[in-house]
Amino acid sequence: MVYTKIFLKFPHCFWPCGPGQEFFIYAHELRGYFTFWQHMENAYPGSNILVVTLTNEQSKRVEAQSDQETLKEAMSVLRDMFGSTIPYATDILVPRWWNNRFQRGSYSNYPMISDNKLLQNIKAPVGRIFFTGEHTSEKFSGYVHGGYLAGMETSKSLLEEMKQSLLLQPLLAFTESLTLTQQTPNSQIYPNVNFISGRS
Repeated sequence: MVYTKIFLKFPHCFWPCGPGQEFFIYAHELRGYFTFWQHMENAYPGSNILVVTLTNEQSKRVEAQSDQETLKEAMSVLRDMFGSTIPYATDILVPRWWNNRFQRGSYSNYPMISDNKLLQNIKAPVGRIFFTGEHTSEKFSGYVHGGYLAGMETSKSLLEEMKQSLLLQPLLAFTESLTLTQQTPNSQIYPNVNFISGRS
């Protein structure tokens, strides 16, 4: 799934703030076109930041264009809502998680009908590489706390693997020092056989 939060920084706050005033919605003929807005003043007073959320096709469209084009569109929407005299944004941040080859989206969205095997395959280690994130959480995929809990679970698995490896290496080295490989006296009868004997 693609879920894009675009951050716009302004020289000062021009939108309604205060108790019960954090979100506002813009209606447009195009579905999802800069619809859902939120200001950051309640969480970060004096930040003068607005956040607009885009999803799916609108997210993909915006990721494919320049930040300046996106800023122009966002300012047009804001001026439609708050009037033409509002200040122009001084900065913009447009995440591009859909186009990032290491992410290819914002969060996981498993089909309604899917078995546990799919999830187990996704989080299965490949050699020494372990995978974690919200997409590997059985109960909370798609959420931040799902990523946190999955990270905790994966770190425990990794530590267990390391513990076994650390315990196993000295044991293997010790076993190797106790064994001696030699060929049989009659190598013509058993040309491909090696015998191992212990020594102390």
